[in-house]
Amino acid sequence: MKLEDLDISAKEALFEYLLFLGDSNLVLGHRLSEWCGHGPMLEEDIALANLALDCVGQSANFLKLAGEIEGKDRNEDHLAYLRDAIDFRNATITELPRGDFGFTIMRQFLVATYLYIIFKELRNSSFDDLKSIAQKSIKEVKYHIRHSSEWVLRLGDGTEESHKRIQKSLNELWRYTNELFVQMPQDQVLIEKNIIFDMDSSKKQWLEIIEQVLKEATLITPESNEYLYHNGREGKHTEYLGHMLAEMQTLPRSHPGAVW
Repeated sequence: MKLEDLDISAKEALFEYLLFLGDSNLVLGHRLSEWCGHGPMLEEDIALANLALDCVGQSANFLKLAGEIEGKDRNEDHLAYLRDAIDFRNATITELPRGDFGFTIMRQFLVATYLYIIFKELRNSSFDDLKSIAQKSIKEVKYHIRHSSEWVLRLGDGTEESHKRIQKSLNELWRYTNELFVQMPQDQVLIEKNIIFDMDSSKKQWLEIIEQVLKEATLITPESNEYLYHNGREGKHTEYLGHMLAEMQTLPRSHPGAVW
């Protein structure tokens, strides 16, 4: 299926969905980039920077496609740097402050596992451009899972202090994970056209992967009743996103139309 095959309702729904994927990766990539020069060791400093670049690269692909579908001459740079917080559609978990190293690693593990499941399913999308992005992105996300899960194991089954801190990070982040699986009403249009898939079975897959690693890391999976309701896909965000965007967008907003 090509862009010209989509009707207006499908284009509008797909635009919003692509913003969700693009914004989530962009914001997560920025949070990872905040570790540049501050990693616990040189190798990890470089690794986190590479993870950030992967996320930003995936974001650029999704936002570029979103701009083409919208048809209002907004490219990936316009969508990334010239929108206000209320117009962003990222998952709340991605905008939380970077925290300590354990917090960053645990968030990366939870989100990367989620994205892996998303991209795995989107490889079967009927929309060719989305399928292509998913096929490319899943290779990077597999590495993100391997890297972050190895650190979760080291910290969880390490010293008493590292175990305590990584468990605390898990408890804090877990409250935001339910939002990842909330479907919007407009998603149904895309599901019917096999552009995206129904999320009902995805949470089970996600939990199986997460709980296996947590068990090996001697960590306790938090109770599900600790979830908080947030929905970044509705433009509802914490105050942290606005502060982050003020820093991230300062150059293009200060010099409109500037190019490298």
